[in-house]
Amino acid sequence: MTPSKNSDRLKLNLGCGYKHLDGWLNVDSVPECNPDLLIDLEQVPWVWADNSVDEVKLIHVLEHLGESSKTYLAIIKELYRVCAPDAVIDIHVPHPRHDHFIIDPTHVRPILPEGLQMFDQAKNREWLENGFANTPLGLQVGVDFRILECQYVLDSGFRERLDNGQIQDSQIRELMRTHFNVCSEIKIKWQVVKENRT
Repeated sequence: MTPSKNSDRLKLNLGCGYKHLDGWLNVDSVPECNPDLLIDLEQVPWVWADNSVDEVKLIHVLEHLGESSKTYLAIIKELYRVCAPDAVIDIHVPHPRHDHFIIDPTHVRPILPEGLQMFDQAKNREWLENGFANTPLGLQVGVDFRILECQYVLDSGFRERLDNGQIQDSQIRELMRTHFNVCSEIKIKWQVVKENRT
């Protein structure tokens, strides 16, 4: 397995498909993609050791995994286990209210930042203290992640309308909530929070 440049830890390109990255361990379950390592990510435990990974890419992958909640939560637990403290996970997913998500029969789970935030233990404690009904998955599953940043990529039609001044930036969030095909993709940087174990 290829170590990352700055340490002996790994950089994993999970569900790489045909997009192999130099310096990364390219992993997929489809032999035709010719990955460096052929693995079904829904089968746990994964082959990597605890705290052995510094960076992960899940580029249009997470929406394909974990049709059952049990499988999805097992994947999240494995991701947390193999990642070192402060590891960053780069997640790209189609917006679940866009045709890109709807038309693909292999898309089994919508992914939104609000869903990933359910694995943030600080948020979990805040919800419990305030009596909110949100499920504190981070506490329940024993994982802790923070969202570092989130970028919404607008569909070309709405991007053009925004650029032409037909709609305002302040309207985009409400339009994404109430309309289809506003946002085509969400890009999220997710960070692992755990004690530093060197």
